[in-house]
Amino acid sequence: MTKSYHVAVVGATGAVGTQMIELLEEAATFKIKQVSFLSSARSAGKKITFRGEEVTIQEARPESFEGVDIALFSAGGSVSKALAKEAVKHGAIVIDNTSAYRMDPTVPLVVPEVNEQALFSHKGIIANPNCSTIQMVAALEPIREAYGLNRIIVSTYQAVSGSGVSAIKELQEGSRAVLDNKAFTPEIMPVKGDKKHYPIAFNALPQIDVFTENDYTYEEMKMINETKKIMEDNSIKVSATCVRVPVVSGHSESVYIEIDKEGVSAKDIQNTLKTAPGVVLEDDPANQVYPQAIHAAGKKEVFVGRIRADLDDTKGFHMWIVSDNLLKGAAWNSIQIAESLVKLAII
Repeated sequence: MTKSYHVAVVGATGAVGTQMIELLEEAATFKIKQVSFLSSARSAGKKITFRGEEVTIQEARPESFEGVDIALFSAGGSVSKALAKEAVKHGAIVIDNTSAYRMDPTVPLVVPEVNEQALFSHKGIIANPNCSTIQMVAALEPIREAYGLNRIIVSTYQAVSGSGVSAIKELQEGSRAVLDNKAFTPEIMPVKGDKKHYPIAFNALPQIDVFTENDYTYEEMKMINETKKIMEDNSIKVSATCVRVPVVSGHSESVYIEIDKEGVSAKDIQNTLKTAPGVVLEDDPANQVYPQAIHAAGKKEVFVGRIRADLDDTKGFHMWIVSDNLLKGAAWNSIQIAESLVKLAII
């Protein structure tokens, strides 16, 4: 008899939590016998329709995880730190979409197309990587396997939905204010908790998260450190500049890589990515075909194009990588991890 699972979503009313629930509704690779939607006390009591039935949102507490098999967390790092281990104590496997456990050496950091085998080492908690890291490593891992990889330089163009529903609202209201020639005072961007706020409408902000002591932001350091952990190779040189742009959904990345092998062409890279899992090649410059955030929004795949050889370094290549940050960058990758746990009989 096929096993069925009790799945909990923590942060059920947030941007990512909402996407998780929608994906669970259509999940076909494992059976769901029960769902629990958990949130802060503020949202408790509200109802969400799931597969035709109303489910009441409950306040997330340690006892909420009694009988839960898989707990999907996306309610902020502080909530994960407070409740993830409690969920594990109650028998759940936690898939955490925050930064709380990503760099914990005892917690696997997983993109199923890249390092699914890392799931076997879990001790109750599995970390979902940063959105911008996920799409990049999904595109680069097939290249690394085929040709080696020693350097990555990435500049991101990240959508405001990565900062939550309030950031989307600020973009919309700020855009209307500019077009109507009205004053508007930003309160969210680039970082709600930082000292200064700047408009995102008709702007590009080279700050995502707060700055660290080395003048890189935490977002940039996440990409650097997470890439090395996922690929299990600390020798890869990684540098990142992360920029917020006035796009609602879909992160875009300009990526430069240096591989190990000589004699590799851009066509070779294209052919490698044509069959890469979870990757769609959109690369026909003659006909202006390349990935765009507006087309990637709402899709689960990672889109890659503008692949071209560097003009000075025979081992250098440039490419453009785009994906929906709320789907592959967050909710869909979490669901894929759950599917892998079932497929590999880890749960």
